[in-house]
Amino acid sequence: MKKRLITWEIGSFIWVAMAGSAFHFSFELSEFWTPLAFFSSVNESTWEHLKMYFWPGLIYALVQYTYTRDIANNYWYAKLASLVMTPIGICASFYGYLAISLPLYGTGFFRMDLLTMVIGLTLGSVVAYKIMIKPPLSKPTKNAVLTGYLVMLAMFSTFTYYPPKIFLFENYFGYEYSGEYGILEDYEPYRVFRKE
Repeated sequence: MKKRLITWEIGSFIWVAMAGSAFHFSFELSEFWTPLAFFSSVNESTWEHLKMYFWPGLIYALVQYTYTRDIANNYWYAKLASLVMTPIGICASFYGYLAISLPLYGTGFFRMDLLTMVIGLTLGSVVAYKIMIKPPLSKPTKNAVLTGYLVMLAMFSTFTYYPPKIFLFENYFGYEYSGEYGILEDYEPYRVFRKE
């Protein structure tokens, strides 16, 4: 049982890392097709990077349930905890390393940015696994877990289109805040894939 759950959580890490990375570039590759903003990163804000890992994590949780519901305890609570802990791990490690890097070097580093993803996804998978191997929990209630999912779905569905005007949602291109939020008016300065 434990070995099977570990295998699924390793698969979760790999899938979310790959799909999330694809969502980083899919909006630009679609020539900024607005409906794709629902899943894809539309700027370099922290929030948009959290979003591109949320949706693959949720999709994987729905698929995994079919194959592990017979051996996993507290499944939906475990996956909700994973979806909450992943962004917490990413944010804590990202802003933690920048608190050191920016004063010393004046910039962040791409390798460290990738490491924050690894830390967040690892934390999410470990938390999910630990909860799934525990005996069935009487708390939280099903209503509390459902509310948690609905709140996260609402946040990740709307904040790209209606972003709060705080640093977490502000375009952070080149480790500098730009004063831009959500879907930008002009993407030419931020293109990764240049047109011929």
